[in-house]
Amino acid sequence: MKFRNDPARLRGSIAPLVTPFHADGSVDHDSLRGLVDFQLGHGSHAISLGGSTGEPGAQTLAERADAIRTVAAAVDDRVPFLPGTGSAKLDETLELTAIARDAGADAVLIITPYYAQPTQLGLYNWYATVAREFPELPVVIYNVPSRTAVEIAPETVARLHRDFDNVVGIKETTKDFAHFSRVLHACGPDLLVWSGIELLCLPLLALGGVGFISAVANLAPAAVAGMYEAWESGEHARARELHFGLHPLADLLFVETNPAPLKWALAREGRIASGFVRPPLVPLTGEGKVKVEKLLAEGADLLPRPGNPAR
Repeated sequence: MKFRNDPARLRGSIAPLVTPFHADGSVDHDSLRGLVDFQLGHGSHAISLGGSTGEPGAQTLAERADAIRTVAAAVDDRVPFLPGTGSAKLDETLELTAIARDAGADAVLIITPYYAQPTQLGLYNWYATVAREFPELPVVIYNVPSRTAVEIAPETVARLHRDFDNVVGIKETTKDFAHFSRVLHACGPDLLVWSGIELLCLPLLALGGVGFISAVANLAPAAVAGMYEAWESGEHARARELHFGLHPLADLLFVETNPAPLKWALAREGRIASGFVRPPLVPLTGEGKVKVEKLLAEGADLLPRPGNPAR
């Protein structure tokens, strides 16, 4: 938790790990540790767990807690650790956030409560409760309306950021790029903003974003991290080259519902022991495998293999 007191260091490519399962459906902690080492060996700037790519809604609270502890231990303060601790229930959110704090998380990622479709006042009160309960812990809002059926308004983000010193940022997973701009305008440049939409990662940096939490980093961590580093160093042509080169791998994620295509590809590459996804998701279909293999071939130059410049 050595980065907890300096959330501004939460920058660059934060890799949102899948949660690997054995073929029988149990959580595969050995593969999870291996994913951490793989990410850090290929340049990811921070690690996350428990976002949409991690299938949190299909796990028990105890399973999520154990996975957070496993990843925190594997990261071992080498880079910042930003686990997702949100739930549709406030008591579960508070319980899991306390577990993450005690495990050494540097910040927590709190999804907007799903299914209930709260008002903006309800969202404000939700995040305010978490911020008050954990004043020493940086809180990052997770806005993903396609998954939650509710969007937190820029004005609500600004109010929370103004009222609570530990509400430090937001992960924006919306294709409405105007929303990104309005959040930054309403909150000012000290709000940390990350993109969770793969093809908006690079454009966000031009507006003052601090990085991305992109699922494609599971496949091509060096390329995603390199895109951020190239932009920051003024090598904008190289950053654009990586952005466009990552298109096929970004498309791969959504051949069928994420993370089924991603987990199948990771298992195929030997990164995890099984491509198992928990219900209501289903494993990648035969037709999906054909599409994923084609996209892997198209993006092969950016996959971490010997001889690749993005390794």
